[in-house]
Amino acid sequence: MMVYLYTGVTMFFCGLVMFSLQRKHLLSMLLSIEFMVLALYFNLFFYLSFIGNEYFFSVIFMIFSVCEGALGLSILVTMVRTHGSDYFQSFNLLW
Repeated sequence: MMVYLYTGVTMFFCGLVMFSLQRKHLLSMLLSIEFMVLALYFNLFFYLSFIGNEYFFSVIFMIFSVCEGALGLSILVTMVRTHGSDYFQSFNLLW
């Protein structure tokens, strides 16, 4: 059981490191956030299976993570259409 916990925590911190290192492109940041969400889902699934509860909360968590991914992709598409790329250097936050 501890191997699964360490695997999930390692996955989460790898995603966190990639999020902080790859901050030039919005797409790589979104992919690292999705990897962190996947690691959280992994931990949640094994925790719920360990205590013997229902998996209903994991389905709700997946619904929210899919909505978060769709919102991130819509922001990416809007940014590429208006500014031409997903670089944060070309995106002026102050307008």
